[in-house]
Amino acid sequence: MTIELAPSILSANFARLAEDAKAALEGGGSVLHLDVMDGHFVPNITIGPPVVASLRKALPDTVFDCHLMIENPDSYIPAFADAGANWISVHQEACVHLHRTLQLIESLGCEPAVVINPATPVHTLDEVLDTVHHVLVMSVNPGFGAQTFIHGSLNKIKTLAEVRESLGLSFRIEVDGGVALDTVSDVVHAGAELLVAGNAVFGHGNIRENAKKLLGAARAAMLTRA
Repeated sequence: MTIELAPSILSANFARLAEDAKAALEGGGSVLHLDVMDGHFVPNITIGPPVVASLRKALPDTVFDCHLMIENPDSYIPAFADAGANWISVHQEACVHLHRTLQLIESLGCEPAVVINPATPVHTLDEVLDTVHHVLVMSVNPGFGAQTFIHGSLNKIKTLAEVRESLGLSFRIEVDGGVALDTVSDVVHAGAELLVAGNAVFGHGNIRENAKKLLGAARAAMLTRA
C-alpha cells in the first residue's frame, strides 16, 4: 500500500492554522489529521466541528482524518461529518457498541476507522476489521503532542499486518504518536502506511521541508520493507 503522511494540526500554530496546514500539505502531506479531545476521555481539550468547518473552507479538496478522542462519540459524529470530515476514527475504549458506531460513520458518507490505545490488545478489534477503512495504533498515550514513541506499538502494527494478510482484508494501518525521523523507518518496516506526525512537522523549522524529509524517509524505508 502507498505510504501517506498525515500532518497533525495538534502541533500547529493555532493562530495561523490554515496556513500551517497548507504548508504541510505542500511538503507532501496527503491527509490532514484533526485531533478532537474533550477533556474527559483524554486530559486535554482541542477543537470541535466549527474549526473543522472553517478549515474545510480553506482546504476544500483535502482529506480530513478526524480522530475523536471523546466520550459518547455517537452524539457528535453527525456534526463532524457535516463539518467536512472524510474519515472519522473512534476509540475502541470509548464505544459501548463499536460496530453500531462504525455503521453510523459509514451511513453519513465517511470512512469509518477504529483506534486502540497503548494498553489495548489488537485482538479486541477482531470482529470489526472487515468493516473499517483503517486501524489507528496509538504509539503514545493520547492527549498531548511531542511525546516519546512507545516501541511496544511496533508489535501491534506487525500483528495487524499479519492479520490483514491472513484474512485477505484491505484495511489500512495508521500510527500516531512520536513518529519522527528517528522512528519512521521502524514504523514502516512494521507494516504501517498512514503516518500521523505533529511535532516532527510543525514543532520547529520549516514546515514544508520537515514534511518533505519525513515522507522521504518513510518512502525510503518502504523500499526495504520485507
